[in-house]
Amino acid sequence: MQGTETHTGIKKYLSLTRPHTLTAGFVPVLVGTASVLLFAPIRWDMFIAMMIATLLIQSATNMFNEYFDFKRGLDSAESVGIAGAIVRNGMSPRLVLNIAVLFYIIAGIIGIYISITTSLWILVIGAVSMAVGYLYTGGPFPISWTPFGEIFAGFFMGTVIIMITFFIHTETLHYFPLLISIPVAITIGLLNMANNIRDRRKDKESGRKTFVILVGKPLAVMTTAALLAFCYAFIFWIVFFKPYGSIFLLLTFISIPLFLKTVRRMWKGDTPAELIPAMASMGKLNTVFGLLLTIGLVINGVTGI
Repeated sequence: MQGTETHTGIKKYLSLTRPHTLTAGFVPVLVGTASVLLFAPIRWDMFIAMMIATLLIQSATNMFNEYFDFKRGLDSAESVGIAGAIVRNGMSPRLVLNIAVLFYIIAGIIGIYISITTSLWILVIGAVSMAVGYLYTGGPFPISWTPFGEIFAGFFMGTVIIMITFFIHTETLHYFPLLISIPVAITIGLLNMANNIRDRRKDKESGRKTFVILVGKPLAVMTTAALLAFCYAFIFWIVFFKPYGSIFLLLTFISIPLFLKTVRRMWKGDTPAELIPAMASMGKLNTVFGLLLTIGLVINGVTGI
């Protein structure tokens, strides 16, 4: 988790991507790909292309965040949870913006390849997703300044990516990956919630109206706990009450102790520094839950059990 450390050389470029947030990029691609096994063979060229494009877009979104927060005077050398490329590592704002745009261009080229191979609708949906990534912190009315940041992040990084991933392998849509995407989308949205809980005082001073600021930290933490509990209940419902549900999806329940630890850290932490472990724990939960879900889907797809 990024605190207030300074990086030089290649590390400052790697930190610019905010590696601890990239789970929100690769987990949905893994889950979407694993859900394909019940319906069609995996196309490895599509898997690799989708994974690279998604990580590039996620990294670029983080860079746009770094750039626009600096331009609005929100970041300082003491800020925690940021890459610190500009305020601590000496990178020019223009360079950060140029790298973000370059990542978008490369992701767009990959998107063209995917759409030519499958459907041009993928290009349209991809363009909308990239626009949302930019507008999350860019533009005159940043999405991250509203109570809907978690919803946009969860929907586009979770549900949309999983459905696109499923489609480019099967060239069809199905309700099963849509169902599977819901808990993944929730954990991604809650990763943003954890970030907003940590930054709530700074965000309030800057005029943001995030969900956390509107309801306060205690209710935000309780909302986090309730939504995470819903994720496990939803998986249970899929397993026992929906077609294609598999007992192996209950592997996600192994992450329940981490869920409890995450909520406990959120509840006890107050300052940004104290909440860094909670943010790290939420990122880890997103990763572990997603990987366990992927494993369950793979076993189900291979064995049919």
